[in-house]
Amino acid sequence: MSYDAALKKAWEDLEKIADAPSYSVSLLGDTYEVNRKEKLVLSNSCNIPAKEYLVILILHYLVGSLENKYAPCGEWVSFKDIEGGEIYYPAYKEGVIAHLLKKYGRTPEGLLSVLERFSGNRIDASDTAIELVTFPDIRVRIIVWKADEEFPSEATVLFDKNLSKLYTMEDISVFSHVIVNSI
Repeated sequence: MSYDAALKKAWEDLEKIADAPSYSVSLLGDTYEVNRKEKLVLSNSCNIPAKEYLVILILHYLVGSLENKYAPCGEWVSFKDIEGGEIYYPAYKEGVIAHLLKKYGRTPEGLLSVLERFSGNRIDASDTAIELVTFPDIRVRIIVWKADEEFPSEATVLFDKNLSKLYTMEDISVFSHVIVNSI
């Protein structure tokens, strides 16, 4: 899949507001160097260019941060609660929630091992719940309920409501995929 148009627009948006030749952005335990002149985003951990979908997320985050678009409000919402999320939720559930359940549905406590690799903490919700620091000021909650005699296991990912001021529904979907594939 080509992200050419989205990449072009994201770089143009950054050029309009950037005041430095490069930026360093942390995401899920890795740091990425954003070089405006070369239009290149490199992962510091492996010194290779970031995948296009990550570059878009990083550039959108950087633009939003420079424009002060995002400040957490403390109200947690699911993907269904964001604009357009309810319509796209079946695909989101299949790609994101199903992945979480496949990995942690039978043993939700395994989710706690993620805290050793990524910044975050356990929160008091359901059978097992964590809050991860993804970008420096963006936290995401991942909650898993273990199956019982009456109900199958279930999972959800929660975002601060104001994340939709920074990211579109499509960005949040990709962001969710990145998170669950990383954990």
